[in-house]
Amino acid sequence: MWLKPDEILLKNAFKLWVTEDDNEYFVLQRRRGYGDGGGGLTGLLVGTLDTVLDSTSKVAPYRILHHTPDSQVYWSIACGVTKEEIVQHWEWLQQNIMRTLSVFDSSEDITSFVQGKIRGLIAEEGKTSLVLEEDPEKFREALLRFEKWFELPPMEKLVTYYSCSYWRGKVPCQGWLYLSTNFLCFYSYLLGAEVKLIISWDEVWRLEKTSNVILTESIHVLAHGEDHYFSMLMHLNETFVIMEQLADYSVKRLFDKESFQREPALSDPLQITKRGLEAHAKSEQFRTFFRLPKEENLLEVHESFLWVPFSHFNTLGKICLSENYLCFASQDGSQCHVIIPMREVINVEKSDASSRSLTVCMRGKRAVRFSEVRGYQLLANTIRSRCGISASPQHSASSEAIRGECQSLINHFEDNPEDVTLMVGQKDSSKAVSTEALMTVFHPQDVENLEPKMLKEKMKEQSWNIHFSEYGRGTSMFFTRKTRDLIVRGVPEALRGELWMLFSGAVNDMATHPGYYSDLVEQSLGTSTLATDEIERDLHRSLPEHPAFQSDTGISALRRVLTAYAYRNPKIGYCQAMNILTSVLLLYAKEEEAFWLLVAVCERMLPDYFNRRIIGALVDQAVFEDLIRENLPQLVEHMTDLSFFSSVSLSWFLTLFISVLPIESAVNVVDCFFYDGIKAILQLGLTVLDYNLGALISCQDDAEAVTILNKFFDSVTNKDSPLPSTVQQASAGNNDRASHPKVDISELIREAYEKYGNIRTEEVESSRKRNKLHVIQTLEDTTKQNVIRVVTQEVQFSASHLDSIYNLFKRQHFLCCYWTMKSPALLHHDPSLAYLEQYQLGFQQFSTLFSLLEPWAFCTSKSTLSLWVFRLIDENQDGLVNFKEFCFALAFDLPEEGVIRKSPERGRGKVDLQAYLKQWQNEILRKEETIKDLPRINQSQFIQFSKTLYNIFHGDPEEESLYRAVAHVTSLLLRMEEVGRRLQEPTSPSGSTKSADTVAAATAEEELSAGKASTSPGSSGSRNSPDAGVDLTETQWSFSFEQVLASLLNEPTIVRFFERPVDVHTKLGQARVSQLKLKANK
Repeated sequence: MWLKPDEILLKNAFKLWVTEDDNEYFVLQRRRGYGDGGGGLTGLLVGTLDTVLDSTSKVAPYRILHHTPDSQVYWSIACGVTKEEIVQHWEWLQQNIMRTLSVFDSSEDITSFVQGKIRGLIAEEGKTSLVLEEDPEKFREALLRFEKWFELPPMEKLVTYYSCSYWRGKVPCQGWLYLSTNFLCFYSYLLGAEVKLIISWDEVWRLEKTSNVILTESIHVLAHGEDHYFSMLMHLNETFVIMEQLADYSVKRLFDKESFQREPALSDPLQITKRGLEAHAKSEQFRTFFRLPKEENLLEVHESFLWVPFSHFNTLGKICLSENYLCFASQDGSQCHVIIPMREVINVEKSDASSRSLTVCMRGKRAVRFSEVRGYQLLANTIRSRCGISASPQHSASSEAIRGECQSLINHFEDNPEDVTLMVGQKDSSKAVSTEALMTVFHPQDVENLEPKMLKEKMKEQSWNIHFSEYGRGTSMFFTRKTRDLIVRGVPEALRGELWMLFSGAVNDMATHPGYYSDLVEQSLGTSTLATDEIERDLHRSLPEHPAFQSDTGISALRRVLTAYAYRNPKIGYCQAMNILTSVLLLYAKEEEAFWLLVAVCERMLPDYFNRRIIGALVDQAVFEDLIRENLPQLVEHMTDLSFFSSVSLSWFLTLFISVLPIESAVNVVDCFFYDGIKAILQLGLTVLDYNLGALISCQDDAEAVTILNKFFDSVTNKDSPLPSTVQQASAGNNDRASHPKVDISELIREAYEKYGNIRTEEVESSRKRNKLHVIQTLEDTTKQNVIRVVTQEVQFSASHLDSIYNLFKRQHFLCCYWTMKSPALLHHDPSLAYLEQYQLGFQQFSTLFSLLEPWAFCTSKSTLSLWVFRLIDENQDGLVNFKEFCFALAFDLPEEGVIRKSPERGRGKVDLQAYLKQWQNEILRKEETIKDLPRINQSQFIQFSKTLYNIFHGDPEEESLYRAVAHVTSLLLRMEEVGRRLQEPTSPSGSTKSADTVAAATAEEELSAGKASTSPGSSGSRNSPDAGVDLTETQWSFSFEQVLASLLNEPTIVRFFERPVDVHTKLGQARVSQLKLKANK
């Protein structure tokens, strides 16, 4: 690949590079240890030196340098992983550059020309980088190697691949890293030593970029308790991002059961591409930043300048276009962004071509102007088409009117730059703040009240009104640094609901779903579910001291909002803490607004918080711990175990500090949260710990630390709050606040922004992804331990063997989910089930795994046997078996050495069959009630049972002895049945009875012989029906379980076969290796 020309000095480099070819202006070099003549030891040593000494640690084995005869300076212009690649570059230079260089007189001109040409090549490659990366021929070769080396199922989709080094201990192995939809794979073959690694993404515990003395820069992967390091990647950041996206995709698809229905690029795991993953990541980042609905996807990005009227300058940034929104975010540090819903746009005007500008006109006499937009004409047409603006002749009159209105706005703005109201707009009076919020009903503000707190409140309102006049009001308001400053000072009570709706993006949800909430309320009315029962239980626990929730008005509104949301999103349903949050939302927003605010919090701003496992809250607590280590080292030194802060801070995150702070102070925290997201909660949490740092360091135990924090929260006040004292005292819930110095919430929040405001949202999101893997795997491990603890009491497997069986069982469950979104395991998954039921197998998955673990390797009729076992253990007959039921099936088949009984054997003294039968009798006494209830097996069932035994024995070293034993058992049972019938029918003629029994016995022998013959390699099947000419209506016979068992126990060969000890550890290891191969061969 071509490289941006970089100056290098060859004084100390000749020992590491060998010159392959050169001419007057270029040198082709090979890294020592690579290619022809390179030794394996040399390659390893040079690779180690590259990592230790080279700061980039991204050294390709081939490179091309440019130089001039009269200069000692060399410029690296190309590199290559293979010799073929670098030779192509060398030949291109020979054919296209060498002749041209002869016309230059000076070395400076030659170097300048070469550098310019290389930069031009890089620019051209950049235009078609995606095409080159997905080159069909090159990718096909990589795919063939991938399939050959790893033997994965053919459905597995290779996404991309990279050359890198994999570290085994302190020695690197140069090879290839393959990233597919479900697996991370690495392959290396050097000097006869093959290294092959396959890790499924759902088994990864940690994925991060690291650096240390040995590895300058590497990617660390933790899986199965083992650390794996990959380094010397040409594009390490790109590789890490792709790995992170694939791991996140796997977690969402397999653990969260997300189907990606709104994202076609990810909806089919068989069609995942690198481009699709990148598009998904960009759209996710776009939605998070602008707080847009999940349906929006980033379609176009344009660099441009936005005219900021209140500052009178153009700010550089990017226009981001989605299906229904036009957004802009600055990139020059001004922290300015604006969101324009397409529904508000009435026209788009293009100015002269020299400025490449366009003006977006909106309802309410508002307009926004962009300039220096590359492709501005295409962008203008795209916006018009998405807004449904037509320029056809029949609409020319209206178009001219709109154009005239927009032009008058532009002219007025240019002539009167100080009048910014028309440009950014002011909210129409018809859209004033709703008066239906509970706080307005139960605590209406007195306009005539001239108390200091009310005067301060009016001053806040005036500040915001000035802000609205300068920056706009409503959905198209400019968000700037000044907006955040006003948030930190505190939002006035009258504007809180409106601003929460605006900052959270809930205003757009409500505007695009008119009537949706009322329909939900009607549909959910009268429903009775587990969620509604929990809601009813918690209704009166939500701010019980507040007057609004001491009346039916507040309780009914809370019930409707929570029930409607549980009906909308059954995956979440209802979770504790939602009632507390919704209660506060209802205080400042009307009912429908509170519903959409709850949607924004649960589905966008706090993802995965409100579910059974509260994964989102646990992830953010892990992020919080990382920030504590980074920002509060003194606290870390004193309290090495930071899990204490995780348990203490859980309620902080789940309720946004509402459960620990007085209500008048907590709402200020909610203000910051809706503007800055989880970053605001993290900042405040750090500030709380920092404020109490001295006391926490001096405390002796966790209980004392909890007391210190509780006293601190009780002492937090809001001196500017206009709420009545009765409400404030009720919210505080503690009369001992005077014992601790009072802390004003505004001062606390301002200190949080001053000290920890440098925490970037991008860093928080990256930390979330990194910690989510560890949190989910920790929860999965806890679930596994709980399951094993229950199962180990009922089966004779050791804990270590149960651990391995569980891993196989879980992997088999995931194998049916890897390559489809519609597997039964995904469609029927219910996270609310008990941990024993979390992972279940259908018959096909059970049969595959059972065949890997059952001890009869030569069985040719496994499907039939598996079906019988499956029906036996599937007690509720739902077509699924859980891990406990699966272990019961294995417990019958895998007797472990050391716990089995001693079987009678011939040639070793007299066999006491009576004692042996008594031993079995004692064991079955516990299940006497079930054994006695077993029905007798009839003729056809017994024949099929005997055939199954023949099939099981086929291929065993003692096959003939086992066949004779089965024939002996069959003959014995038939004679027993004949004797029993004669005793029951003493008056019947002996001749006829004998004749009937002889016919039956002959028929049975014939069918059993056919069953035995079917097990031979050359047979095509077995006959399942008796001779059609024999009437058996009067000769049917049957056997009880006790008869069959006693007859089998009388044959030591059969007993020895079934009691043969199995090396369970080896069997599990073989199953682990064969599990994927078996899937691949199907």
